[in-house]
Amino acid sequence: MRVGLLPNEGGGTYRFTMLFLATIGILISSLPVIVVTIMSFSASDNTGFPPTEFSLRWYADVIALFVNEDTSSAQSVVDSTLTSILVAVIVMVISTLVCIPLAYALVRGQRKIREGMELLFTLPLVFPLVILGIAFLLIAESLRVEIGIWRIVIPHLALVLPFVLRNCIGAMNGISIELEEAAISLGASPLRAIWDVVIPLMRAGILAGLIFALIISFNEFTITFFMYTIDVSTLPIWMYSRTVSSLDPSTLALSVFIIVADIVLIMLVDKLIAGRANLF
Repeated sequence: MRVGLLPNEGGGTYRFTMLFLATIGILISSLPVIVVTIMSFSASDNTGFPPTEFSLRWYADVIALFVNEDTSSAQSVVDSTLTSILVAVIVMVISTLVCIPLAYALVRGQRKIREGMELLFTLPLVFPLVILGIAFLLIAESLRVEIGIWRIVIPHLALVLPFVLRNCIGAMNGISIELEEAAISLGASPLRAIWDVVIPLMRAGILAGLIFALIISFNEFTITFFMYTIDVSTLPIWMYSRTVSSLDPSTLALSVFIIVADIVLIMLVDKLIAGRANLF
């Protein structure tokens, strides 16, 4: 028997209410993206909405910024983008290397220890990002040592670890310990059983955590605003610098490129979590 997704309870009132609430939620969440996308095609220099004329001039300006040398900023958009990518990759790799064994230890360990550790790793999500930024700035300045790109990588790690850990724990929860015991009974060492059995079964959660780490680190602004220097700056900081005095419409076009990339990555995460994709 086929069951409808939205039952017609109360003469269709339930279905109408659910569709109405879903529509409102989608509009609220997508409204900023829609506005930015529309404004990126504006032909005028001002930011009045809606635009009276449409053009691809700002997309051409973005391409020119990447092709030609930008002398209007302390750091070019190319350098900022490369820094953002480098920071995101380092954060992605380190957070995964930390969270895979940690997730295994938490799931296979005692429940009380697991709850306490999960709470500790969730703390960065509880504090306001401004407070975290100030705290990391005070720590960095107290060191009196130039740590270069790591002054951005370390705060990003603190922000990303809870997301990666949650994905790894979720994947680890679905792996029965009997599978490891069977591998060990067939002659594999405990480490070999983890490497050949557990980690391959965790691949969806690991990849989802990697993608979340990449998205969050690449787009992070608030904490980075406190930690960046003239020599080490990210793409969100560069975009902010173009909008301090007046909004540069080319940043809207650049935002569309970032939004499209994020949507593709989020769709990939959805497929990985649902078990409909396999990258290994």
